[in-house]
Amino acid sequence: LRRADSTRHQEKPMEVTKTMMSLRRGVSVYSAARLCTKSVLKTRNNAKSAAIRTFTTRIDDTIKTGRSIVDLRSDTVTSPTRAMLECALHAQTGDDVYSEDPTVFALEEYAADLFGKDRALFVPTGTMANLVAILAHCHGKLGSEVILGASSHLSLYEGGNVATLGGIHTRQITESVDDATISTREILDMFRTDDDDHYAATALLCLENTHNSLGGIALTKQYMNTMGQLAQQQNIPMHVDGARIFNAAIATNTPVSDLVAHADTVSVCLSKGLGAPLGSLVVGSTETMTLAKRARKHCGGGMRQVGVVASMGMYALLHNVDRLQHDHERATRFAAELQRLDDGFRLLRNGKVDTNMVYFAIPEHSLVESQDKLCSRMEVEYDVRMWGGYRMGGRDMIRVVTHMGVDDEGIDRALDGISNICLGRGG
Repeated sequence: LRRADSTRHQEKPMEVTKTMMSLRRGVSVYSAARLCTKSVLKTRNNAKSAAIRTFTTRIDDTIKTGRSIVDLRSDTVTSPTRAMLECALHAQTGDDVYSEDPTVFALEEYAADLFGKDRALFVPTGTMANLVAILAHCHGKLGSEVILGASSHLSLYEGGNVATLGGIHTRQITESVDDATISTREILDMFRTDDDDHYAATALLCLENTHNSLGGIALTKQYMNTMGQLAQQQNIPMHVDGARIFNAAIATNTPVSDLVAHADTVSVCLSKGLGAPLGSLVVGSTETMTLAKRARKHCGGGMRQVGVVASMGMYALLHNVDRLQHDHERATRFAAELQRLDDGFRLLRNGKVDTNMVYFAIPEHSLVESQDKLCSRMEVEYDVRMWGGYRMGGRDMIRVVTHMGVDDEGIDRALDGISNICLGRGG
């Protein structure tokens, strides 16, 4: 009854009200429960029907127009390929909480070797990957602090979880908008030891590579090495949020093991650009991964027969890394063509693109007055999805992310739509 009463926060269906009244009149619980169940099923079936209508309408529209959706919101929107699904169908499985899933074990071994680390740990999400790594580094150091970038994903988009779940304080440094680096001097200025009761002792340095919010910037091997050595000199570890670390490796033409050689732990997301439906990895030393596994359990991240998913992650690492170069090329072309359309479009870093992201603001003389209206019309009129809601340098920005689900025709269609809606040109 309580479930039916609260379904989707709607008012009580008439059948539920009747059920409550029937119970008060002494009608059997069995009869009342049957009436309530019918009401819940009716509500759910209506919701299902609406979802099915939306799904079939989208298919019909695709058939009529002969084109599919071009989704530029993120590189997380990809669907598993047939080959990935075949891997899942044939994956060997076991209970991974007991460390008995052979496919997960194979994935973790491969990843550890690929990154040049002792061990790897498979977790459900990128946010959890970062969290368990930080919890492992700060194990037994409640109230310690980590130094990280003010515009980093860890700082902005992970719900403040290191504070709420780990009791860990963050010191945030503004990164350079040109190359996403944090200066050595500022890190040293913020570093604090445990010799003063007023201070939270610095326990960790965190970097993000590639840097999402500043335009998908790839940090270089030289900078990564410098930061790792600095952390070592201060006797603290360094964690790299490497959700898109393979994009950085491709952009800098550096083997990923060399790029993170001086990092103590690295997270990598298998569903960002690489095409897996979910899953991330953390790599590091045996001791740190043991603590990270314990932290994963605390976070509810233990999974059972998860080899079906790990197999798709393995496929992604084996087959979808090198092709990231195509995503970079399309993002670069998109930025260049956008600037060519009109110099009123404002792009981060004056249009310089390292990887698969482009942030842009519409011209002041645009025919459409807001990024939200542009995004809305792009989807309705051109079947192109984009996201706004970003604010940088005093301007509202739209982010475009290329991935394996976007081809050259998709880029052309997006440019054509922007040109027509913003400038009154195009088809």
